[in-house]
Amino acid sequence: LFPVSEQYSRLFLRNQRKLGRFIADKAARHRFQSPLLWTTSPEQVHLLDHLEYDGLVYDCDRDWEELPPLWEGALANNADIVFAASPLLADRLSPCSSNIAQLPNGVNYPMFSGEGGSIQSDPLPQVHGPVLGWAGVIHRELDLSPILYAARERPGWTFLLLGRQEDNPLLPRLRRQPNVALAGPCPLNEVPDWLFRCDVLLELLREDRPDSDVISGRLYEYLSTGKPIVSMLWPEQVEIFPDVVYGAHDEREFLTLCQHALEEAPGFVSQRRQSYGAAAAWSLRAAAVSRILDTAGLL
Repeated sequence: LFPVSEQYSRLFLRNQRKLGRFIADKAARHRFQSPLLWTTSPEQVHLLDHLEYDGLVYDCDRDWEELPPLWEGALANNADIVFAASPLLADRLSPCSSNIAQLPNGVNYPMFSGEGGSIQSDPLPQVHGPVLGWAGVIHRELDLSPILYAARERPGWTFLLLGRQEDNPLLPRLRRQPNVALAGPCPLNEVPDWLFRCDVLLELLREDRPDSDVISGRLYEYLSTGKPIVSMLWPEQVEIFPDVVYGAHDEREFLTLCQHALEEAPGFVSQRRQSYGAAAAWSLRAAAVSRILDTAGLL
């Protein structure tokens, strides 16, 4: 399908009909009967007229401000259940649905906690100093300035950026830093090896989401390792997990807290961090979803 703006209504609707036929054909081939349709984007509201289903779920994990509000309003209004990943998302959707449940992000806890021998190897055998790492997509809007500042101030530390790279304006300057390692993407089952190689894990801000209160899945992955975490915060942001995460509001504080995190006594709060990760395990999230859907008569 070629991307088409809604303003070109005929082409836009033709695309949606084509996509609906494709999904319906796949469902028929797999003998789906009376399916529960699970949607995750307001764009999918246009498919509802082209699909047969007995139940509809809208799973909202972010603010879709770039899409027309009417799309999300209609999708939430038609859904039997709306799952919202944060309190602010639930409040925003409340005028459109009376059946909203909060469903925060989750984590594959056994994988990221190291249970079952999931840690395989040292991905940075040549590095001997402290390693401070970030894991995730390096979006264009990701604010990398704290890492650039800290890398220049602490040449003896290694800063690891693991993940797919978009056209972020600070990436060229980071590439010129000898103590910054841009590892690129890797298979998910290898990410825990990289995280366990780090002495401190870093959480950064996205400039296009200043008001988001969604706790990222990445933070739950960090917590599951038990490693010290330093997170950047917006000026008025309430600290997330203040008892186990170091929260910084500017570059200097970020550097200072990274130093404190490196000096943290082994095992000081690592078990408490892992308890937060364990509470967000996907097995528990899935059990909660099953209970909610069963109560609503959708299972």
